[in-house]
Order: sequence, then structure tokens, then C-alpha cells
Amino acid sequence: MALIVQKYGGTSVGSVERIQAVAKKVAATRDNGHKVVVVVSAMSGETNRLIALANDISEFPNPREMDVLLSTGEQVTIALLSIALHKLGCPACSYTGGQVRILTDNVHGKARILDIDDHSVNGDLAAGKVVVVAGFQGVDEHGNITTLGRGGSDTTAVAMAAALKANECQIFTDVDGVYTTDPRVEPRARKLDKITFEEMLEMASLGSKVLQIRSVEFAGKYNVPLRVLSSFEEGEGTLITFEEENMEDAKISGIAFSRDEAKLTIRGVPDQPGVAFSILGPVAGANIEVDMIVQNIGKDETTDFTFTVHRNDYHKALELLKESAEVLGAREVFGTKNIVKLSLVGVGMRSHAGIASTMFEALAKEGINIQVISTSEIKISVVVDEKYLELGVRALHDAFGLAGELNS
Repeated sequence: MALIVQKYGGTSVGSVERIQAVAKKVAATRDNGHKVVVVVSAMSGETNRLIALANDISEFPNPREMDVLLSTGEQVTIALLSIALHKLGCPACSYTGGQVRILTDNVHGKARILDIDDHSVNGDLAAGKVVVVAGFQGVDEHGNITTLGRGGSDTTAVAMAAALKANECQIFTDVDGVYTTDPRVEPRARKLDKITFEEMLEMASLGSKVLQIRSVEFAGKYNVPLRVLSSFEEGEGTLITFEEENMEDAKISGIAFSRDEAKLTIRGVPDQPGVAFSILGPVAGANIEVDMIVQNIGKDETTDFTFTVHRNDYHKALELLKESAEVLGAREVFGTKNIVKLSLVGVGMRSHAGIASTMFEALAKEGINIQVISTSEIKISVVVDEKYLELGVRALHDAFGLAGELNS
């Protein structure tokens, strides 16, 4: 008998009919002799609806009350799924994050899980029940409802799997696994049978929407076997694993991209110690994450400094940069939101030379200019004009031989 944690996202539980279909999948897993914990998201569109209601009342709603509001979306789903399971003759019990006692810090809207009390859940599992848990939420030490941020249900599922020492955490979504790139951009993208945690973490951080980055970090930290599957199709999905044998046969596992990028540049800054902190300190102080950084030193003892941020933070970062420019006596500040980031990911890079040159050659052949470059041990990222996104992805996909059969 295995202990399986299954997570179903918003599209998987987007209607009563889909919830009933999920109930059949869950009941079948239990009927095969397994203990099952199910983590669910709010029905698709529900979180946005609740946010809109709050914004109709206030432009800046109180964060604590927003968490109280948004947590109700998952509460609806756990109750409906439990009702559907009971109708199938499958005993089930629903839990909110507070009822499980998923303890978090007190950062409303972006809370982090500190501990999970698995006593009650284990009791129900021992009694033969399916346990249905609300994703995305927990409580702080004072009993206040907290939420984990967008995509937090994945993190809840992995955290539950870690706390319960589950045999596998299965993430059911609207795709049937992890692909070499987004099939909507490259129809010949190929589904991967397995991928390493390291590669999946890079893919998630670089724009792949299959898994939320915090859930991958959590799974890697606690060695939780993770599998991505489709809610709507049968199949083995993609296993995310620590094993790297045979991985070096493939130079590149996938191509990730992000449309949510913006680039800022400050020119003519005095080249002196502490200048980088003078530029980025105020940005970090405003809780804006900086991604790629390039610094060029000129002959006139000044430096040009370019960095990228999330597109939503562009205007705030630009204002902060203008303030820094006045203090530093910089010549010019400018930026653009018309960029995207393309990234190659693969543990095979460790044992293969020439990956970067192949990448740059493929983009050059298509007339795509590279604006910024960033590398790590298993990834290479470049910033290009956003109009070249699809062309760039397809060119790289071909250059590294990642294509499979045409996806219709």
C-alpha cells in the first residue's frame, strides 16, 4: 500500500462535471489499495472573481481580509469534491488549511509554510478515508488565515507529501507532462519522461508555467518524488527526479521563456566602489527582484549598468533608478518592456562544450540580436526583442534536436 498525494488545479476542478471526474480518479486510486490525500485549488476563475469583488470596494484592500476572502475559493472545492466522493461510496473528509494546521509565517498573500500537524490527517487515512485538503492556505501562530501566493496549491501538495512521507506527489494539471518547450509556441515540442529537480527548478524560475517554483524547491529539499500528469488524459506524465544517469546523453532538456521581463539601463555612472549597491539597493528595498545584470566599464572612468526586473515592477524600478541617477550624477536612464528572456536548460551542459556558441549561432541565423546574456552551470539565458519570441524558441528547438512528432 502506497501513500499518494494528488493535487488538482483550477482547470481540473473548473466545473461540477470536472469535480465528479476527479472524484472518480481519486476513488480508483483508493480502490487500488492506496492511501490518498487530495489537494485542490479553487475552481478556475474563482480567485480572480474574488479579487475583483474586493477591488470594487477598495483599491488597496486590507491584506489580512484578502486572505480571509481568497481562502474561501478552495473551501468550496474541498466540500464539493468530498460530496462527490461520498456519492461514489468513497469515504472522505475535507480540511481547510487551518483544520490541518498548516502553520505559516504572518506574511499575508505570500506566506511560507513553517510546519504541518499531520496527526488528524493520519488518523483519517488509517480509518480508510480519502483526505481532501484546501491548497494555497494555512494559518499563522495567532490563528489568522494566510495564503501562499499564486500557485500555492502546488506548494501545499508537496509540503503535505513531505510531512506525511508520501511515496509520490502527483500534480494533475491541464498538460500531460513537462515538455521540451511550450507546445503552443513549438508544436513539435516533445514530452519528457523524466527531468531532474535541478532542471525543473530552472525551468520554473525561467518562465515555465507547469509547476510553481516554490513547490519544486520544497520537493527538492525534502526529496519528495514528484510527477506531473494530465487530469484529462491517461498517461505516465513526467517524473521529476534526483537521478542524473543517462541525462548527459542529452545536452539540453528544454527551452524556457518569459514574457514578463523589462530592462533598465543607467549610463555614465562613476566607476567606484559601492556603485552597484547605490543602484540596486533602493530597488531591493522596494521588494523588487532583479534578475539579469550587466555592467560595462568605459574608458572615461564611468560605467553603464543594465538589469532586468519583472514587467509589473518596471515603472517603480524606473522611478527609483532616476532618483539614483540624480544622486550619482549619471548621464542617462532609460528602459523598455518590449523584451523577452529565452533560456536553455540541461544538466548535460556540465559535460558538453559549445552549447553557448550553438545557441548564439542559431539566433544569429535568424537575425535575432542578443541584448543581455546570463549563464549558470546548467542554463544559458538571453534577452531579445519580444517580437522574436516564437522564432527564437523554434530556432533553438531545432538547433538542439529537441523536436518530436507534430502536436496538433
